[in-house]
Amino acid sequence: MERCCLEAFVTWLNSILWSTPVIYILLGVGLVFSIMTRLLQVRHIKEMVRLMFQGKSSDAGVSSFQALAIALSGRVGTGNIAGVASAIFYGGPGAVFWMWAIAFIGASSAFIESTLAQIYKTKQDGQYRGGPAYYIEKGIGIKWFAMLFAFAALIAMAVLMPGVQSNSIAAGINNAFGISPVMTGIVVVLLLAFIIFGGVKRIAHAAQVIVPFMALGYILISLIIVLMNITELPSVIALIFRSAFGVDQVFGGLLGMAISWGVKRGIYSNEAGQGTGPHPAAAAEVSHPAKQGLVQAFSVYIDTLFVCSATAFMILFTGMYNTTTGPDEGPYVVENLAGVEVGPGFTQAAIDSVLPGFGAGFVAVALFFFAFTTIMAYYYIAETNISYLMRGKTSPLAINALRLVLLITTFYGATNESALAWAFGDAGLGIMVWLNVIAIVMLAKPALLALKDYETQKKQGKDPVFDPKALGIKNADFWENEYKK
Repeated sequence: MERCCLEAFVTWLNSILWSTPVIYILLGVGLVFSIMTRLLQVRHIKEMVRLMFQGKSSDAGVSSFQALAIALSGRVGTGNIAGVASAIFYGGPGAVFWMWAIAFIGASSAFIESTLAQIYKTKQDGQYRGGPAYYIEKGIGIKWFAMLFAFAALIAMAVLMPGVQSNSIAAGINNAFGISPVMTGIVVVLLLAFIIFGGVKRIAHAAQVIVPFMALGYILISLIIVLMNITELPSVIALIFRSAFGVDQVFGGLLGMAISWGVKRGIYSNEAGQGTGPHPAAAAEVSHPAKQGLVQAFSVYIDTLFVCSATAFMILFTGMYNTTTGPDEGPYVVENLAGVEVGPGFTQAAIDSVLPGFGAGFVAVALFFFAFTTIMAYYYIAETNISYLMRGKTSPLAINALRLVLLITTFYGATNESALAWAFGDAGLGIMVWLNVIAIVMLAKPALLALKDYETQKKQGKDPVFDPKALGIKNADFWENEYKK
């Protein structure tokens, strides 16, 4: 009885935190930031790519690329496979266009929050730390607001959400190879323990190796499938655009659903404005906050325009999908996969249609890498927030307790049903999103000043160096007192 009441409460809470108006508020914030930054996501694409491969790690910080890799660890997850399939299922092919659109708009939000993380970062226990809790306290000056975010992030990332990712890994491995969830859980926990007990540096090194490998491998398979169905290219592109604007005969009645599901799944996938990306952004060793802001903005493109598009093209080029007209699995507009549930099964069927017998194994391996690196990112975010709550005091006991809790929840999720945990995780993340969006709207000015300063110095032929006092930005303690120009 208590469990039913708890589930009902969490479901009700999520219906508010993740309601349609909230989704469109995130969209609106991205649009406003796009205007205020004069479409930096277009003007600075070349600079984003250049900066991504520049910079080196230091004793205190990681390189720009390592910070990008950690951020992508969190952004690229099971949603890139299951989330894209559900967008097509509920919104039709047109949802893919709106996923692209939200990635374009969201890049500006990612820039703002990541630049703020750099401006207000600090040095704790010899390492750079930063994120929403830090810029809320330093930039807005409301300590309880910052602590609320830190608690929500800690509970969501360490307790509630790791099990959902490990459950996806275990289910995929069991379906493809018949390996028991217990064995999978043990292997995942051992690998994870080896990485997280090595600290931030080991997480960064693991991420910079695994993330490019998994993303490029996944995109490569999608390119093979596209090339083997290349004659479908004009019709698929036309279908996406016709469906996106409601002019396709088959999908014309799904315009509202195409926009809604495209926006929702795009935001869920790329996490722009949600407050997760700023944590690794703050760890980067750069001479100017805008540098890492631009790099993190590009991570939104990588997640949605590359990895999500890979899934969408595999599904659409092979026609391996269903689309419904109702909120649940009701009447179908298209039913090409009778009896297949929405989710990874669409991608698996798409691959099997071209490479018979390869789909289940490949999707299971992809889910393993996508979900495993997401758990790594969860740990890093949780560790950053526990460091904030400890107020910079060294506490190996607290950090090791956090590691053990995360390993336990990861194993539990792999071996048990995690529907309630997913609902709780959504609630924790939802609270993080609300608090972060309020914060970045209130704090946009310092990030905009940093962007203008960066552009001015670039025009003068300089390698930009940040001086908060010259810009009238207060409480940027690290840059004022510790950064050696």
